[in-house]
Amino acid sequence: MRVTALAGGIGAARFLRGVRAALPDADVTVIGNTGDDITLHGLRICPDLDTVMYTLGGGISAERGWGREGETFVVAEELAAYGVGPSWFGLGDRDLATHLVRTQMLDAGHPLSDVTQAICDRWQPGVRLLPMTNERVETHVVINDEGGQRAVHFQEWWLRLRAAVPAQAIVPLRAESATPAPGVLDAIGEADVVLFPPSNPVVSIGTILAIPGVRDAVARTPAPVVGVSPIIGGAAVRGMADACLTAIGVETSAQAVGVHYGGRGRGASSSPGTDGEQARPAGLLDGWLVDTVDAAAVVPGAVVASRPLLMTDLPATEAIVRAALELAGV
Repeated sequence: MRVTALAGGIGAARFLRGVRAALPDADVTVIGNTGDDITLHGLRICPDLDTVMYTLGGGISAERGWGREGETFVVAEELAAYGVGPSWFGLGDRDLATHLVRTQMLDAGHPLSDVTQAICDRWQPGVRLLPMTNERVETHVVINDEGGQRAVHFQEWWLRLRAAVPAQAIVPLRAESATPAPGVLDAIGEADVVLFPPSNPVVSIGTILAIPGVRDAVARTPAPVVGVSPIIGGAAVRGMADACLTAIGVETSAQAVGVHYGGRGRGASSSPGTDGEQARPAGLLDGWLVDTVDAAAVVPGAVVASRPLLMTDLPATEAIVRAALELAGV
């Protein structure tokens, strides 16, 4: 079976462990969000790609859910002693090696997709991990604070400001001119099932879908597309997805996120094309898996099913994946 998943960081990585457990022989491709990427101290850091790679490769910090197990922060402490920031980004010593290797390869002219494959050769995550694009796309957040209206990198808004300053807009810079990385569109079009793990619908999956061609590929793939809600009982399972949803005018509920993605059920309506373009489906999802507390959710054009969605351990996560696959009919 060929499985393609669009993935953010921690939630997606844990969900993908369940995919590997439920489908040990499947050919799994993960299209990772790179909108969270940032350059610090001259190093290119790809948090979501690394979180997926470390989690599936057995190197993640189980306690934090990001960074390396057994991490130390000597370099970060030395930088702070020199008064060199930012202090809000947790750059670990073991993690530093990954960023050094990535930056050296990028500076030598290798595209991010090749660099990611080379780094994964060490970790053997058991999936093919693709960046959404080889081009530099960074998510910025427009805020109003004591300095007036300004744009800050998503990482600063998320980590330093803790999303406490309301976002006026969330913008994936240069996404509109980017192209999907090699293999991304084929992985979607040739999949037997496409999965949206419980990732942030705005700055993770939403950013991947903002790359030209990706949304259309998902909308048109012959494979069933099933998403898993990152919202349970009106609250984000992890992180501050509610702040991101508020910024785009979407309620923090399982139903609202499903409607935001939109149903594309075989009987779903299509919007007419313009300038001779082919009509496009109205939405992306064939199925939407929600928690039992949200069992009443309705997403027009998609089949909604419910089961407990907390990924408390690997068996629980595997059960969630199996429910998603059952919803997909595969």
